[in-house]
Amino acid sequence: MKSTWKLAVVATFALGTAAIPIPTSADSNEAAVPSKPTFAKDIAPILQAKCQDCHRKGTAAPMSLVTYQEVRPWAKAIRERVVTRNMPPWHIDKTVGIQSFQNDRSLTDGQINTIVRWVDTGAPLGDPKDLPPARNWPDEQGWVLAKQFGPPDLVVKSEDYTMPAQAQDVWWRPVTDVPLTEARWVRAVEMRPGTLAGRKIMHHVLAGLIQDEPGARSSRANAADPNGADPNAGDTTSAGAAGPGLLMEWAIGKNYDTYRPNTGKLLLPGARISWELHLHAVGEEIRDHAELAVYLYPKGETPKYRTRLTLFGATANTGSSRLDIPPNSIAVTQGFHVLAQPARLENFQAHMHLRGKAMAIEAILPNGTTQLLSYVNNFNFNWMNNYIYAEDAAPVLPKGTIIHVTAWHDNTTANKNNPDPDQWVGWGDRTIDEMAHAWVNVTYISEEDYQAWVAQNKSKALTPAASR
Repeated sequence: MKSTWKLAVVATFALGTAAIPIPTSADSNEAAVPSKPTFAKDIAPILQAKCQDCHRKGTAAPMSLVTYQEVRPWAKAIRERVVTRNMPPWHIDKTVGIQSFQNDRSLTDGQINTIVRWVDTGAPLGDPKDLPPARNWPDEQGWVLAKQFGPPDLVVKSEDYTMPAQAQDVWWRPVTDVPLTEARWVRAVEMRPGTLAGRKIMHHVLAGLIQDEPGARSSRANAADPNGADPNAGDTTSAGAAGPGLLMEWAIGKNYDTYRPNTGKLLLPGARISWELHLHAVGEEIRDHAELAVYLYPKGETPKYRTRLTLFGATANTGSSRLDIPPNSIAVTQGFHVLAQPARLENFQAHMHLRGKAMAIEAILPNGTTQLLSYVNNFNFNWMNNYIYAEDAAPVLPKGTIIHVTAWHDNTTANKNNPDPDQWVGWGDRTIDEMAHAWVNVTYISEEDYQAWVAQNKSKALTPAASR
């Protein structure tokens, strides 16, 4: 990896040239691309695998992409969206950092080239006999993780809120009891709006965990701030504090968290969920709530390690000066966070608003070497993608590692999502304000287990030879 990658990123944004080029035969398997692709034989399987989870009747997507008749009018638009890698929404840079994910929904270069060639050759149907069997879809209001874990053990619902057709944004913060009479460990959580209509008005939902834990700081404070500090501060903080923290965050593009074998989150008797529903008006009155599905380990089964959803800020200041984005400018901010124990990072989820353009997460090792872990180079506010590292790719880091998060905001006319480049922008909850942090599930492990992992995974350990 070149040490000048950050300078290249800044230069790219300054020139307003963040578009991704069409893959060529130099970086794809051209031989695998049919000379005359057809919908029935070549395109339908791609759409089934990568698009139809969202693009089918009864979902929030603007069009269905199941039948040829539904797809054909959108052929040119589909071509443009896949060439620029806007769809499927997977906005991580494929040339740097970790590239193995549990939930990778991106298209390969060969799949993109097949779609491009299909459109450029007239988007033919082909022989209907070549069509793959139609996929069977579960009830839209069914739980995704039920396929893996069975029905959820608990479903916790927030109170309803009626959002008027015209109104300012609302942050609805009810509290709900968790129906448990004994301590139980959580192996997965899933969250969603209560109805399809509710997806129109919910920007995000947070489910903070309030429970009394011996030796922990204020549980209510920890529910909002896993690090026990200003949740948007970027000072050098010590990550690895006690306390329950945030149980789950929902946004378009992130529906669930699963915890690796022998890891999980702890629920105690008397626990409560402290909700935050960020709601916005969409021109019609909608009443809805949020729902949280909890999948538990069997009774008596206790995982060795506890995973905490942690906020790693990408700003260097606290208070009102934490973000300062002048009109018509590119802003770069960064934050540093020290791991108080060895840890495995389970995922990377960038969080910014309309001016957000890119975010990187790096590990600065105790010996001073640096490893770029992930880089979202084409952030899109409409898709809060959660990049879940594959089991054999999740970075395992030594005590004292500094997690370095860098964010780029584009407050210029080059940013097509920018509502007003002539406005100064600061930190705030509203979508027209800005934020800059990464959500990361962190599993802290013992020094003994870290050394054992290094001994077994010498080729994967972040060492000077593997760093820049």
